[in-house]
Amino acid sequence: MAIGSESDDDPVGEQRPAHMERRRWAREPAMGKERPPNASPALVPLRFSTQDLPPTEQFPAWRAHMAPLVDVHLPEGKSPDDGFIAEQIGWHLGDILVVQQRVHAHRYVRDQAMLRSSPIDHWNVGLQRSGQAWTEVNRRVTETGAGEILFMSLGSPYRGRMTDNEALLVFLPYELLARDASLLQSAGNAVLSGSHAELLTGYLTGLETNLGNLTIEEVPRIIQTIGDMVVAAAALSARTDTGQNQTNMGLMERAHRYIHVNLHSANLTPDMMCRALGISRTRLYQLFEASGGVLNYIRKRRLLQAYADLSNSADHRPISEIAEAAGFEVAANFTRAFIHEFGLSPREIRRTVTTQQRPAPAISSTRRYGKTIGDWLAPRG
Repeated sequence: MAIGSESDDDPVGEQRPAHMERRRWAREPAMGKERPPNASPALVPLRFSTQDLPPTEQFPAWRAHMAPLVDVHLPEGKSPDDGFIAEQIGWHLGDILVVQQRVHAHRYVRDQAMLRSSPIDHWNVGLQRSGQAWTEVNRRVTETGAGEILFMSLGSPYRGRMTDNEALLVFLPYELLARDASLLQSAGNAVLSGSHAELLTGYLTGLETNLGNLTIEEVPRIIQTIGDMVVAAAALSARTDTGQNQTNMGLMERAHRYIHVNLHSANLTPDMMCRALGISRTRLYQLFEASGGVLNYIRKRRLLQAYADLSNSADHRPISEIAEAAGFEVAANFTRAFIHEFGLSPREIRRTVTTQQRPAPAISSTRRYGKTIGDWLAPRG
């Protein structure tokens, strides 16, 4: 079944009715504890809510907020005039984003066209607190219920639907777990199970209750712990398919590692990758088809690195030097590509660092309602 299609017997097509529980967050972050005078600053949450908007603006606001990640739609028979309650609280743990979410029933699609234009290729861990969700990847539908964890990659197309639900979402950048990419791909779009999944659930639950009290200095250890636990849980849930799929996953892991190591090399070309990996150009292009091609993937990774460099207040290199490191000999070409990718110029990013008002990628259709989930997921300096 193609992404975005629906039929009467399609488990991710027609939406079942459900009623959202009207209560506070399942695990409200503890706030307000006394802190030592010399303690590091606490994490500052990001917030999105349609609660205070007129009912007719609530779903458009949610759609705009989620636009960089997925295209969302109302269930059959529902009208935007009915109102749509959606709330998110986001917490940055370094480059990991933790999001507490409560939202009304809806459908969602992340298709090939969105992958080509989106810099988002994170791993996603979704701990369902209430409600149900159905997600389809490569014609394989996974159902997630309360208390279960869905693990998936945002670097592949998917679509699905959910009832009214509450969930804890954890977004991990691809590079954080790149060395285990092959294993993680084999566990993609799967409900994690077993003892390690139970331990991960317990850890995330405890973490959620303390998000309001965490300090910057505690973050590195938490990042390491989450990464290790996700890999361990995925290892037990990984599908043991053999043959072409497993071969492709091994090749993809090697390809991503090669790009990561040689990101700033002038010799990072399809021909050099084919020689290093021992594969044909046709095979290489097949591996990166979902990302819009290998050159498009390399370009995105270089622009993301440039964004991080420009956002780093300790990096004083001229923009032209950062552009050259990103593979652009002509600064004007770098500026055009950067604006196309992020909606802001390199100079704007660099200028706002000094005022500590670092912006995030902008999408013009979302500006009416403020920052988006794409802004939250943007690289951090």
